[in-house]
Amino acid sequence: MLSRLFKAGEKVLSNLVNKKDFHMASSNTENPPKVQELYELCKSTFTGKAPSPGSTPVQKLCYLLDSVSPGDVGLEEEAQDDDRGYGVSGVSRVNRVGRWAQPITFLDIHECDTFTMCVFCFPTSSVIPLHDHPEMTVFSKILYGSLHVKAYDWVEPPCIITHDKSQARLAKLVTDKVITPQSELPVLYPKTGGNLHCFTALTPCAVLDILTPPYNESAGRSCSYYIDYPFSTFALEEGVKSVEGKEDEYAWLVQIDTPDELHMRPGSYTGPTIQV
Repeated sequence: MLSRLFKAGEKVLSNLVNKKDFHMASSNTENPPKVQELYELCKSTFTGKAPSPGSTPVQKLCYLLDSVSPGDVGLEEEAQDDDRGYGVSGVSRVNRVGRWAQPITFLDIHECDTFTMCVFCFPTSSVIPLHDHPEMTVFSKILYGSLHVKAYDWVEPPCIITHDKSQARLAKLVTDKVITPQSELPVLYPKTGGNLHCFTALTPCAVLDILTPPYNESAGRSCSYYIDYPFSTFALEEGVKSVEGKEDEYAWLVQIDTPDELHMRPGSYTGPTIQV
C-alpha cells in the first residue's frame, strides 16, 4: 500500500513539475510589452536624422504606435466629466488664469542620442503653446481624451517682415482640428505635416510622443515658442509675392520667450521597464 502511494505521489509530483515547466516555457515565449516593441523598432529605425515621410519603417512604427493603449505605458484613463474646460476659442482674460492653472505632467520613458519616448498628461483646458521641432520628426499617439491641435509649416522660401523690432515669419496652416484615440496618427516632419503646433486639452488626455532626433540645443535643435497673428495683421512688404490660396490659411508667427504660464512638472513613469 505504501509502495503504491509512494509511486502515486511520484506521478503527481512529476505532473506538477511538468506543468510548472510548461508554464515557465509559456511565460518565456510570451510577447514582450508593447513599449518594449516600440523601443526596439525605434532603435532599429532611427539613426539620428529625421526619417523620410512614407518610408516602410515609418509606416511600421505608425501601425505599432496606433495599437498602444494607456495601460501599455502604466496609465489609467482619467474621468472626463470635470467642468474646468473653456473650449478651443472664447477664452477671455478673466478665465485665462483658470486655463493655465493645472500643470501638465511629463513622463520620461526613454531618451538616447537618436530618439525620445515620453508621455504628456493634460488636465482639461491645459495648453502647450505654439512651438517648433527644428529638423525633427514627431509621432504623436493620443492615448485617451480629446485634444485640439493647431499646426503650421513655414512658407518657403522664407517670408519675413519686421514689426516693432520683432520679426514675423509667414506660415501656412496645416491642421486645426480635434483628435481622439480613433483619429489618424499625426506625424510631423521637419518641413511638412505641421512642424509648429499647439495642443489644447478639451478633456483630460494623454499623448505618447516619439521625437527623432531629440531636442539638443548644442546641435541647433532647441524649442522655440511663438504667437500667431492673422495674415491681415501685417501688410506684405513691397515686392513680396502675394500668397496663394485663401488668406485665412496663413498666419504671421512671432517668436517669444517661453511663456511664464506654462506649467509642466515631471512625473514617474510606472509602465513596463524597457530592457536596453
